[in-house]
Amino acid sequence: MPRLILFNKPYGVLSQFTDAVGRPTLATYLDLPGFRVAGRLDRDSEGLLALTDEGGLQARISQPRHKLPKSYWAQVEGSPDEAALERLRQGVELNDGP
Repeated sequence: MPRLILFNKPYGVLSQFTDAVGRPTLATYLDLPGFRVAGRLDRDSEGLLALTDEGGLQARISQPRHKLPKSYWAQVEGSPDEAALERLRQGVELNDGP
């Protein structure tokens, strides 16, 4: 049976277990041989990250073709005007698709 771990990734940590230049990684916090990250968060993001020991589950969570809905909270600088808020309400298309 696949195992799934949810981790609250801190700001400044890479969503991977190793880094050639020594930046903080998941290995700083977790010792999980055989687990893989399902999805990712940028280094300058924080939030819930899923890890699993089963490749099929990892694919179902992370591959865009499975269309798993995701929600994000964003912190912005300044005050967006009503037009900017409406564009956000309509949805944002990311570089890897809607």
